[in-house]
Amino acid sequence: MTPHRPGRPAGTPLRPGEHVVVIGFGPVAARFVDDVTDLAAEGTLRLTVVGGEPEPAYNRVLVGEHAMGRAERSSMALADPGALARAGVDVLLGTEVTRIDRSRRLLHLTDLRTGAVRELGYDRLVLATGARPNLPVLRGLNPDPGAYEHLPAGVTALRDLRDARTVRPVVARRGRVVVLGGGVLGLEAALAASEAGCPVTVVHHAPWVLTRSLDAPGGALLGRALADAGVEVVSGTPAREVLLGRERTFRGLVLEDGRTVPGELLLLSIGVTPRTELAAGAGLRTARGIVVDHELEADVEQRVFAVGDCAEVLCRDPSCQVCPGREGVGPSGLVGPGWRQAEWLAARFRAELEAVAEGGTAVLAPLTTGPAGAVRLKARQVELACAGEVGGLPWEPRPDGGTVVQWADGSAGTYAKLVLRPDRTIAGYAVLGLPRSAAGIGLLHDRGEPVPADPSVLLRPDGPDAAAQQETRMTPGSTVCHCAGVTLGRITEAVGQGASTVEEVSCATRAATGCGGCADAVRRLVEEHAAAAV
Repeated sequence: MTPHRPGRPAGTPLRPGEHVVVIGFGPVAARFVDDVTDLAAEGTLRLTVVGGEPEPAYNRVLVGEHAMGRAERSSMALADPGALARAGVDVLLGTEVTRIDRSRRLLHLTDLRTGAVRELGYDRLVLATGARPNLPVLRGLNPDPGAYEHLPAGVTALRDLRDARTVRPVVARRGRVVVLGGGVLGLEAALAASEAGCPVTVVHHAPWVLTRSLDAPGGALLGRALADAGVEVVSGTPAREVLLGRERTFRGLVLEDGRTVPGELLLLSIGVTPRTELAAGAGLRTARGIVVDHELEADVEQRVFAVGDCAEVLCRDPSCQVCPGREGVGPSGLVGPGWRQAEWLAARFRAELEAVAEGGTAVLAPLTTGPAGAVRLKARQVELACAGEVGGLPWEPRPDGGTVVQWADGSAGTYAKLVLRPDRTIAGYAVLGLPRSAAGIGLLHDRGEPVPADPSVLLRPDGPDAAAQQETRMTPGSTVCHCAGVTLGRITEAVGQGASTVEEVSCATRAATGCGGCADAVRRLVEEHAAAAV
């Protein structure tokens, strides 16, 4: 078990034969289940996973790609129910957990297909309930989150496979698409729809898109890049009403200034809210998400845990030396941090079982948060990467004594901004239209390494003299897949052992199973190895 902290009740470690139940079967739950399936297969523990959707776990990050016809359903699979069943894992699909009875350690379940109700006992509970899409307060829509399944025809948040099935016919006939929200997911969907031949308009209430990740100059240049890619952006004007035609079918979006943006499909992309209702009903503490400490415990008995988008890390122990403060780390919306949590929790359970079997005490390094995950706009027409805080101007003093470095080339549509700490490490960055430079800057940010004395050299990998310059070189320890935390060395090893396609590398290492942004890099490594062999 993990080291005991002062002021915290000691819990009972997981023991052989106990029943672990996972609520939710999204990407994070699938990672946890995958990491403990061997324990279920050998009978060390019982494992049940309960999923509300009729489909087994799939890569939600690729739902938009699937909706646009650019990703097949088979390439999105993250779990094989048949293989899990053969390993002794009970998989309950199309099943909703309606209540958690913590006093009796019972779950109340409802089969969504038949309506049958049953109870299921547990010894340990892992909440991986994820998040639900936010619904806007607009005339013509019911903003109640519970009304999502009853949205008018042609209105969707593009969150799951059912939503993708709504979008695909419109994209296939190149219908007009309206995207409400200028965040990264909304822009990716807009660019993909535009590339598929659809007229696309993005409506964003703030002065520029990606408001949380970019400053005004970066937002303006990104807006121009979107226009060049065929995406119209209407910013600075909130929406007011959804126009519906016959049979409550979407026909247009009315803005506060009176303009109407016509369309056949409205994609809602205004963020998500963690699903905390089950936890709150069970008496667990909730805030932005289900409150857990850095050991992912949601209760003092150490029987209920939460991972992924539903979890908010907020340590309640004032004596804790791991957590940097009392501010909670809310759900990031990125799959990578959720996978880190799932892997750590699986390792904790494994260590506890081994310690009990050997009559000792397991010690596991605490789960800590690394640098803020980068936001990457995954689109073929626009290259953007940003992370951390990018506010401030080069000529303004920063409170921490750091500096701001900024470049812009209006003719090329490129932009780069670095916010540096006093020790010259990168606190935040935004890079547009410079993919090689973005990769090098991202490596420096992730490693916590200082920038060169002349930061402008970071732009040279994308410059006209790139061939004459030495590009930032990756080492075996460099991270290629940030979602799964897979290094260059691990991928090279898998390729050397015979993995000859991106899919085979993914099976061996889990690289390119998240957002897919590293797939091209993995493909290049495979091709380089094949060329060297020839």
